[in-house]
Amino acid sequence: MTDEDDDPYLWLEDLDGPEAAGWVRERNAETLAALTGGERFAALRDELRQIFDSDERIAYPRWRGDHLYYDFRTDATHPRGVWRRTTLEQYRRPEPEWDVLLDLDALAAEEGENWVWHGATVLRPGYDRCLVSLSRGGSDAVVVREYDLTGRAFVADGFTLAEAKSTVCWIDADHIFVTTDFGPGSLTTSGYPRTVRRWRRGTPLAAAEVVFEGQADDVAVYGSYDHTPGFERAFLARRLDFFRSESHLLTAAGERVRIDVPADAQWDVHREWLVIRLRSPWTVEGVTHPAGTLLAARFDDFLAGARELTVLFRPDERTALGGHAWTRNHLILVSLADVRSRLELLTPDGAGWRREPLPGVPESGHTRVVETDPDTGDEYLLASEGFREPATLRLGRVGGTAETLKRAPAFFAADTLAERQFFATSADGTRVPYFVVGDPDAAGGPTLLTGYGGFEVSHTPQYPQAFGRGWLARGGTYVVANIRGGGEYGPRWHRAALRENRPRAYEDFAAVAADLAERGISTPARLGVEGGSNGGLLTGVMLTRYPELFGAVVAHVPLLDMRRYHRLLAGASWMAEYGDPDDPADWAYLRGYSPYHNVRADRPYPPLLLVTSTRDDRVHPGHARKMAARLRELGHDVAYYENVEGGHGAAANSAQRAFVRALTLEFLWRNLGGEAGAEVPPGRSVPETR
Repeated sequence: MTDEDDDPYLWLEDLDGPEAAGWVRERNAETLAALTGGERFAALRDELRQIFDSDERIAYPRWRGDHLYYDFRTDATHPRGVWRRTTLEQYRRPEPEWDVLLDLDALAAEEGENWVWHGATVLRPGYDRCLVSLSRGGSDAVVVREYDLTGRAFVADGFTLAEAKSTVCWIDADHIFVTTDFGPGSLTTSGYPRTVRRWRRGTPLAAAEVVFEGQADDVAVYGSYDHTPGFERAFLARRLDFFRSESHLLTAAGERVRIDVPADAQWDVHREWLVIRLRSPWTVEGVTHPAGTLLAARFDDFLAGARELTVLFRPDERTALGGHAWTRNHLILVSLADVRSRLELLTPDGAGWRREPLPGVPESGHTRVVETDPDTGDEYLLASEGFREPATLRLGRVGGTAETLKRAPAFFAADTLAERQFFATSADGTRVPYFVVGDPDAAGGPTLLTGYGGFEVSHTPQYPQAFGRGWLARGGTYVVANIRGGGEYGPRWHRAALRENRPRAYEDFAAVAADLAERGISTPARLGVEGGSNGGLLTGVMLTRYPELFGAVVAHVPLLDMRRYHRLLAGASWMAEYGDPDDPADWAYLRGYSPYHNVRADRPYPPLLLVTSTRDDRVHPGHARKMAARLRELGHDVAYYENVEGGHGAAANSAQRAFVRALTLEFLWRNLGGEAGAEVPPGRSVPETR
């Protein structure tokens, strides 16, 4: 099979077609019969469901400017969830009293819909109205409805949008920016809206004024509004591709003023400051700032043509910018040093920018900024966790100390586990870091390796509650690889595996797998690999290019057909990452690793589990369907499961998440734990005395 014209399984791309749906039902029945009938699967599913529904989980709050703590919560009683809020005084308590704003279970029952929460945009100031986004079954497309937070009811004749991949933003109580599907010609080739419109309350959506329009081959367009008192501003942007944008300030007179930063740079504005994060080198007035640098300038001066830039962060070979967050008067800077977090506090003053340590950051583990509220004050929320340490949530205030608000429970015993970091050497000599978590005395045992390696996404240490309970607690070893394509070492690490260089990411991952064997941590027969989305493409390449390194492969919601990915759903938006299959030069290198096009009848492969969702409207389930059909045709061992809902997460609620994770773990234990069906020790939970 060399081209899409030779593809015998195109019919499986017919999402709800009778023949394709019948094929899915048959594959699901086979997989469920093979993997879900034993005691171990039932135990895994039940244990994970308890974790996902635990009342002891931290309710990570959102701040919206009104000094209240907002949270969306799912549990056994409310599987679809409730949107709620409380005060800081209440939040400090072990069992806060929550003010429930919207009960999604009650709403779904009343309306006969399978609603999945996709967030809310609250009107500032006032905080009495919001725009709620609801998804059917977990897809990216949403229904938007205006909600009265005082009366606790949807607003009759309020702002309402039919199901689409929409964005909304309040301008004031009677106007919003909206991007949505207005019919033929209104979407980009990536399936996203290409016009920003200003919609006035009480008028038909069709009459909304077009204030900005992109091109059909853009990814999308956006409109946003900054409500900061004294600094109210409207912004418009074209997303040219996944990494490049063209942005404008929209003046009160309707004039668009270009924000003249590099197209691939990320930027944000806070009060008088413009902060610019570079993805590529930028030469300004004779000074070249390297990729990964963070710069600051006064926004109005920059628009007027001044280029007085202050360097806030400059990367080196072992460090990268992890992110930044504003409080009202300060900037919190997060950096990574060999994938370990560091946090600083930067303060602009008359002489420049002052630096100091940020209070509340522990020496061990990984710390991230959960929330700030730049309009109201200098408080911040930090979460710190590690592979063996559950998260701790702290409230800090610049100039004061940090207060511990919440501690997450331990869902598995970690007293015999160690966390180690190693570096593998890739094919071109690059040092590739990876973390190993497990019992250091259990050498050569079942090991699960995961990674991502794309879109400049960093895999930092996190508490693996599901894999911790279902894998580590049962004697397995867990490995996270920080391969090229990610953001662990900034834009250079990403660019090293971009487009035609994508195989560098796969060589890195294979090098980690080989290094695990060389160190005696695992063996190919007992090494499994798991990944999702772009990580599913990664594991698909491991199957077809490096099958001898693995004993089992799992791919969740994967990309696998790199000839047609750009024609399926949102796939065209990723061509800046992978390349254009319609360009012969690009297809030449894509063809070399596209898993669907590299399956061979005469090559042995480890067992494969493919998991996807019918309602995934980001990565088409046709990728996984066609891969399974091709492998079956050639006589290979493949299990396939497609959830009928769940979107790109392949699960719409905690019961489905527990089921999918248990299915994955059962598959891995059967293939890596010894002989098929062999018993594996039950998971060790945390002693009650903890």
